[in-house]
Amino acid sequence: MGWEYSEKTKQLFLDAVHGKPGTHLGEIENPDGVGEHGSIACGDALRFTFRVERDENDPLKDVIVEARYLTFGCTSAIAASEALCCIIEDRKVTPIEALKITNADIVEFLEGLPKQKIHCSVMGAEALQAAVYDWAKRRNVDLAHLGIETHTEEEDEGRMVCKCFGMTEPYIKRKIRELNLRTIPEITGAIKAGGACMSCHHAPGGLQDLLDEVWGSKKAEDKTDKPSESFVPLITVPAGGVPAAPNKKPSQTSELSPYQRAKKIEQAIESYIRPMLQRDGGNIEIVDIKDNVVYVELMGACAHCTGASQTLKGLVENTLKAKVDSSVRVVQV
Repeated sequence: MGWEYSEKTKQLFLDAVHGKPGTHLGEIENPDGVGEHGSIACGDALRFTFRVERDENDPLKDVIVEARYLTFGCTSAIAASEALCCIIEDRKVTPIEALKITNADIVEFLEGLPKQKIHCSVMGAEALQAAVYDWAKRRNVDLAHLGIETHTEEEDEGRMVCKCFGMTEPYIKRKIRELNLRTIPEITGAIKAGGACMSCHHAPGGLQDLLDEVWGSKKAEDKTDKPSESFVPLITVPAGGVPAAPNKKPSQTSELSPYQRAKKIEQAIESYIRPMLQRDGGNIEIVDIKDNVVYVELMGACAHCTGASQTLKGLVENTLKAKVDSSVRVVQV
């Protein structure tokens, strides 16, 4: 499956991977700011570094003169990272001014991105913010005094909502507000949450509930005085089935016959996993199923991807555990 990338996006990607002079793939030695964002488990991660020309009297007048990135991701992740570096260097901005660069600026520079790839631009903007926060610590700049909010991984810790991509309630709610996300597809397109097994879409305390809380639906008003701990634990909904009540013993997937387990595995791969891989030009085929071990072959773009093992663990195996049986293991052949 091919993506409708703009010519500019494709050219930036090709120039970067071929190391054309003027591109930014790499890392700055002894940088003035370092920021990371993303997860190897979900196939996208970015490390962003920059160097400034220092003002000896006022750190707020430091100017970013060089930017570099290392990314573990697809065509759009590399192109978006290139775009970010170009914008920063072309504008000759201070680190504080760089915080005004948004994912929308990156998408505009690329002359558009497929909606399923918008999360790549968000990843770049987040890594930039993290790098600026790092610069501020090194230069003893009080961002709070300047009215700039900072967010740390510790602040984003909390109840896990999207288990496939490891995203918590505080983080998702923050991104819903920052990016003005109004629907579940918009959340998935922007930050990937809910894009794998999809069991968090309408589960109690899931993505729809978070949208209702943030944007003030009637459902959210009914829960205003309830602490977040009151959420019912997430329940995996079998395909075509009804979630078991929390106070009842759930059905044991271990009671499935080998034939039933195999059919559920096939259904999960066909309905959830294959579409996700095909979005990035990849595919998957089942080679064999023996008890709870699924032998698969990754194909297309996934076949030679350096993150194949992470894809198997973070997407394929975790989805099958959620949809079929927690004891399922996946082995690549």
